Amino acid sequence: MPEQNFRPTAVIRTEGTVIKFKDSYEGFSFAAELTVDEGHVLLKVTPKRPVSFEELSVVCYADVGEEDKIFMNGYQSWTDSRELTVSDKMRGISHIPAPLVRKYNFDKYGDYNFTHYSPRRGVLHGWTYCYIRDGSEYCLCASLSERCGFTRLTLLADKKRLKLSRECEGAVYSEPFNAVDCMFFTGSENEVFDRWSELYESRMDSFDAPALLQGYTSWYRHYQDISEEKLTHDLDALLASGMAADIFQIDDGYQTAVGDWLSIDEAKFPKGIAPISQRIHEEGLMAGLWLAPFVCERSSSLMELHPDWIVKDDDGAPLPAGCNWSGSYALDFYNEEVREYLRQVFDTVLNEWGFDLVKLDFLYAACILPRYGKSRGEMMCDAMDFLRELCGDKLILGCGVPLGAAFGKVDYCRIGCDVGLSWNDSIVMQQTHRERVSTKNSMLNTIFRRQLNGRFFMNDPDVFLLRDEDISLSPRRKQSLTLVNHIFGSVLFTSDDVGTYDEKQKKVLSQARDLIGCNVCSVEYSGGTVTVEAEARGRHYSLKFDMPNR
Repeated sequence: MPEQNFRPTAVIRTEGTVIKFKDSYEGFSFAAELTVDEGHVLLKVTPKRPVSFEELSVVCYADVGEEDKIFMNGYQSWTDSRELTVSDKMRGISHIPAPLVRKYNFDKYGDYNFTHYSPRRGVLHGWTYCYIRDGSEYCLCASLSERCGFTRLTLLADKKRLKLSRECEGAVYSEPFNAVDCMFFTGSENEVFDRWSELYESRMDSFDAPALLQGYTSWYRHYQDISEEKLTHDLDALLASGMAADIFQIDDGYQTAVGDWLSIDEAKFPKGIAPISQRIHEEGLMAGLWLAPFVCERSSSLMELHPDWIVKDDDGAPLPAGCNWSGSYALDFYNEEVREYLRQVFDTVLNEWGFDLVKLDFLYAACILPRYGKSRGEMMCDAMDFLRELCGDKLILGCGVPLGAAFGKVDYCRIGCDVGLSWNDSIVMQQTHRERVSTKNSMLNTIFRRQLNGRFFMNDPDVFLLRDEDISLSPRRKQSLTLVNHIFGSVLFTSDDVGTYDEKQKKVLSQARDLIGCNVCSVEYSGGTVTVEAEARGRHYSLKFDMPNR
């Protein structure tokens, strides 16, 4: 993949016409040229007038065998992403009754509205990059730019074909652009991902973020039920424990409603939020704050006062972004009033309140609906550029974001879904969408998106939890979660009252810390078990992590 005797074929659909060619095409509306040079597949399109496309693809040969492992990167941070085989298939949400989809907006979290999920085994798709692995030999296919739209990669294993497509719904192109710009790399794991990161248009070289970020976040201990008293208790416990920590992060719940970021809940924080940031700094830690800049909830003042700031669907109704809180809706960040509001929010949070890091969540909402003649990928890249402009040299932890658009724009990024206080949620929830809460899925994403760490951003695997109260994870699974995060992650947060840790819990944490920065020799996923071979401090470790559904 690619195969020397197979010439890739370009497939372009526009205005109901399908055009296929192997070298070049000249038409009334556009010209196009396909070149393949040393693994670089480039389809360049030159519009002669403003033009929209239904498909922009290149079909390549894919040599995939029964025993090969296949990785297809999921749509956004939370989308389950693990190694598969040709006998696997992907399940969308078509099995869920339409009234339930409408009620809970399951279709808004992922790619379900603009990607076909085939019922056939071996028809697998992903975004930005994928690989086929035969033992320790990797064949990586990766986009070199997502600026013109997201790159969708679709494997048809039985036909030995890999289709590289630019997701172009809603886009109107007037200038020459690279419709497909992908590179094939073969070699060892580090070789192929190093070469990709060297060629990708947006890298993290310009950032000076700490390579390891350790600390506390309030979410899984209190969820939205936080207060000055509770956070002060947890900060004191963290400091007294002697646990390594760089940062104390305040998560959702400080504001009166999602979207009303400058309206602090006075019952919870009678002195405001700035004094807590100041106290965190006095203790020698960085202060972090959670925001979801591109959404607001139904009950917010923002939605009541500024309905014109909300993205409208095709029927003119406010566009839901999910079913969180009292119902969440997407903000139109191209609206200049919205942008000015967000400038005020970020200036207050970063400069007046003094926070060093912002965790920016639910970012996919910026590109749920293509508009303004832009594709989803173009919009998401614009949104990430805007956020980096607002934050300057302050730290960004991205979350709920299509990863390619975040490359080189955030310092840290979640690469999995939220962990849960149980292993894999209920059987009912397991039948919903690929972005749901799941400790199992979070751990698998941490393992199989490991190659992004330190190349495009620092990986955030979400929290580890070792506490005994308010949790149904078994001691073994809590230990596994802690070990996986420390082996593969660069953001090591807990959401426990660490002052309650007993000697056994402290020992688990100490063992995990011994594996920070270890050399991962191999990872295999078979029969529901992940086996990791690693070396650290002159010792060899062979670790097995069981991944059953229940």
